[in-house]
Amino acid sequence: MNTKHVGVIGAGVMGADMALDLSANGYQVTLVDVTEEKLNEALEKIKKTYQLVQFVRKKKISLSLEDVLSQIQLSTSFEGLHDAHIVIENVTEDWEIKKTIYEELRDICSKETIYFVNTSCISITKVGSLMHHPEKVIGAHFMNPVPLKALVEVIRGKATSDETVETAKGFLKSFDKTPVVVHDFPGFVSNRVLMLTINEAIWAVQDQVATPADVDKIFRGGFGHKMGPLATGDLIGLDTILNSLLVLYESYKDPKFRPCPLLVKMVDAGEYGKKSGKGFFQYDM
Repeated sequence: MNTKHVGVIGAGVMGADMALDLSANGYQVTLVDVTEEKLNEALEKIKKTYQLVQFVRKKKISLSLEDVLSQIQLSTSFEGLHDAHIVIENVTEDWEIKKTIYEELRDICSKETIYFVNTSCISITKVGSLMHHPEKVIGAHFMNPVPLKALVEVIRGKATSDETVETAKGFLKSFDKTPVVVHDFPGFVSNRVLMLTINEAIWAVQDQVATPADVDKIFRGGFGHKMGPLATGDLIGLDTILNSLLVLYESYKDPKFRPCPLLVKMVDAGEYGKKSGKGFFQYDM
């Protein structure tokens, strides 16, 4: 077991940022995704985010970009995770995809490996039930962008052990994160509230109450938010917002979580937000 080796599954926005943050803090990272193309895109994003962090963050990365990259191994296979102390899974909010991944990981990774489920809404207890050692499964909802956000919502599943919770907290603190431990319930705290806020803001746009720019201006100027709910949705990914709302709607059977039709229409059109170049706002690709 290599306590400095961390597996990161999913090389999208979140996974690429996490690989950077971990490698910059001395961890050896294996970044896994399904294609070489996705991994190469992640590598380019890591390079750009490194420069951004050095520009905007008070605490600069002490390692050079070359040293950071040397700590990151790209792979399309889980086989290299057999000795990883921690595996952080960041794939899309789709139960069937997550289920397939964990069913494969459980027979590859060590019995000592701790699994961090980076999810907005999916049950940590349900993921744990797939594993040979459910006590080693814990939720860790990182905030976006990872290198600039300290808070991590840590979710304790029904089987998660005290030892796993303490190990997870220590690991997160080792790269300057602030863990807040909550219990496993759909949406936990942050997304139970955030998804409602974003969805209701989309309803306001659909109902022509205000433009997207004005909706966000109200939240920034009136409530002191650094980013409005629609820009936040674009950053997270509107497809992820939709999937999260569907999970919440199914879990609670409460109509307040019903996705706004405008959100569904935009996702159907491939307008996912920042990662696609267009959402409620336009982005350079």
